[in-house]
Amino acid sequence: MKAYETVIGLEVHAQLATESKVFCGCSTKFAQAPNASTCPVCLGLPGALPVLNKKAFSLAVKTALALDCKIETLIKFDRKNYYYPDLPKNYQISQYDRPLGRDGFSEVFIKGEKKRIGIKRVHLEEDAGKLVHSPGKDTSLVDFNRTGCPLLEIVSEPDMREPLEAYEYLVAIKAILRYLGVSDCNMEEGSLRCDANISVRQKGEKRLGVKAEVKNMNSFKAVKEALVYESKRHREALENGDRILQETRLWNADKGITISMRSKEEAEDYRYFPEPDLVPFTVEKEKIEEIKKCLPELPKAKKDRIARDYKLNEYDAGLLVREVEIADFFEAASKSCGKPKQVANWLLGDISAFLNAAGIPIGKAALKPEHLAQLVSLIESGRISGKIAKEILPNVINKGISPAEIVKNENLSQIQDGKKLSVVIEKVIAENEKSVKDYKGGKEEAIRFLVGQAMKATGGKANPQKVNELLKEKLKG
Repeated sequence: MKAYETVIGLEVHAQLATESKVFCGCSTKFAQAPNASTCPVCLGLPGALPVLNKKAFSLAVKTALALDCKIETLIKFDRKNYYYPDLPKNYQISQYDRPLGRDGFSEVFIKGEKKRIGIKRVHLEEDAGKLVHSPGKDTSLVDFNRTGCPLLEIVSEPDMREPLEAYEYLVAIKAILRYLGVSDCNMEEGSLRCDANISVRQKGEKRLGVKAEVKNMNSFKAVKEALVYESKRHREALENGDRILQETRLWNADKGITISMRSKEEAEDYRYFPEPDLVPFTVEKEKIEEIKKCLPELPKAKKDRIARDYKLNEYDAGLLVREVEIADFFEAASKSCGKPKQVANWLLGDISAFLNAAGIPIGKAALKPEHLAQLVSLIESGRISGKIAKEILPNVINKGISPAEIVKNENLSQIQDGKKLSVVIEKVIAENEKSVKDYKGGKEEAIRFLVGQAMKATGGKANPQKVNELLKEKLKG
């Protein structure tokens, strides 16, 4: 069997966080009445002229700088011509031969190793509208509210070799966009979208294989699953000697397959030409440097600092900084209790699992950094066990009640009194003769069972370390 390798490149579209559209004053607010946010400019009516949104341009430059791109000082817009029902002008204002930024990169952490993914180009453009398909009907409606919203397109080099790399790259790009505050990256509302280009070739081959573009992926998980499917489809076709078509395909999440949509267009199919209604202009280098100085601490720098200052491994630090709210939460809680490793364990473990299952971002939960700091302190001081901490966690997250208050009101403090524990331990020893005999016979693991029985007898309130010590003392000889 021949050895093949997958080649993946991604096109990420992020809607920029502006109140008005990129070339007109219409609102970008989501979920308005259909076609309520439109005007002659975004509808392309005769005589209407576009004017560039200054904030959208500034946010685009900020992102290109954060991705280590070379910034183009001569800014020119172009018309990308194609017909589709949701494109009222029959062209899209975009950038072709002079993108805003080029030759940047983003780093990902794959299987314990860093990998650099090249950024081919970053450019500013306007969004198209949205087709609304009515179930059971043979017609579709068009909503032009999204038409003209400012989009930043980030095009990667074909540097990814497996779907996991594409997934991690998307996580990294989203983190940068969120740290910069340039987009809310809400895939459910369409403010972050991704198209994937994928091909397969024999290992060692330099020329790219025939590519397919995959669309209609509404989550990072869907991107990974669609790429896994496409990689397998391409490999099987090559093994069978079948011809692979260059085409655009749609991901069907319900069936777990991609479906052919249309043949893939090339740049010449769009008949790009300079946008006559927007005059090219020059951006002074001083202005670019001014924007660069205003960049916040980005995920990579924050990860390195957190790993260094809080003595965490690079992997855990990398997970913490994926969301700026989680990174800030971690730092606040760690400073409050002085136990960063324990704080990280809770955040990346039980707390993340609970929030993900509930579909709640940490910023919307009632849980505060001081709550987590207090929870960790209660465990470290021996007042409560880890088991009790897990039991009270839902109330802390959902209701914002302090852990200390719950422990006090529900009398959950650990039993540390030696006399009280001795009574329990004597009973456990009397009721578990076989385990006692096993332990005395040299089976050290038997002590764990006996500790477990003591914990069970106290409803999990006994201090396990104290129980362990007392058991060993009573079982001597």
